[in-house]
Amino acid sequence: MKLRNLVSAVALAALAVPALAQSTLTLYTSQPNEDAQQTVSAFQELYPDIKVNWIRDGTTKLMARLQAEMAAGAQTPDLLLIDDSVTMEDLTQNDLVQSPQAEVYEEALYDPEGYYYGTKLITTGIAYHQQAPSKPTSWHDLLQPELKGMSTMPSPLYSGAALIHLATLTNNPDLGWDYYQGLKDNGVMPQGGNGAVLNALASGSSAYGVLVDYLAVREKAKGAPIEFVFPSEGVTMVTEPVAILKDSKNLEAAQKFVDFVISKEGQQLVLEQGYLPAHPELPVPEGFPSRDQIKLMGFDAELALKQSEQNKQRFSEMFGAN
Repeated sequence: MKLRNLVSAVALAALAVPALAQSTLTLYTSQPNEDAQQTVSAFQELYPDIKVNWIRDGTTKLMARLQAEMAAGAQTPDLLLIDDSVTMEDLTQNDLVQSPQAEVYEEALYDPEGYYYGTKLITTGIAYHQQAPSKPTSWHDLLQPELKGMSTMPSPLYSGAALIHLATLTNNPDLGWDYYQGLKDNGVMPQGGNGAVLNALASGSSAYGVLVDYLAVREKAKGAPIEFVFPSEGVTMVTEPVAILKDSKNLEAAQKFVDFVISKEGQQLVLEQGYLPAHPELPVPEGFPSRDQIKLMGFDAELALKQSEQNKQRFSEMFGAN
């Protein structure tokens, strides 16, 4: 009798304890730590029964880790939220990503078969120091003889955004590899990633730089002597896509995460973080021009994937392994 009462008491106590998370997701992301934590926290506030464990690293390192896990037959993450569509395209072509059923935006922002969805627009344009001798308006302005030796850019050997920028410009008939040869001849030297370019501009060691938009806009808001231009030919972009891996053990919960980050609520968070939301109905962050003034250059992710290694090799031969 006492044992029965004890069992009953334990059962009642269990009912009184708040339910633990019913599902657990693992997310690999290249978002900055603060952004990743904000994204996960906002999702878990909406879905308290889903716990998200996230691992943050650069896209290249995350992909190396994922490939190693797959080769070893180890458990892989449920979700990817990484820099660029070229990496996603590689996964898609190897049938590693499962198509979610989710709301979509403009055609340039998602895979046509629904394998991945862009969550924001991070464009690459021209930044310049406020004391620079002239204001550029075109990509061709970086080739002007009077600006020789005054410009820098991120290297596609280190930066995914720079690799997409390279693929976009070299496949543009008005620019192509001749444009990059012109940059080389005019003393434009690559130096690491976008952070290195920002530092060079802020310190005044370079007057001009090829740079992602949000870094320039954020630093200007903090008082840095930097301006940003969306060139007349258009800007290149990365979309920080999200996708579900085929071997996810929590497909329903993973789908909820995808739906959240591309929903208006999730996109509002993107806006508050200072990025240009993918959702066309949301406004632009402070310091950005209106959407109709931002011209996006054409980009083929599948072609960029095919050309990726060739492009890096040719760039390395032209500029050195910088």
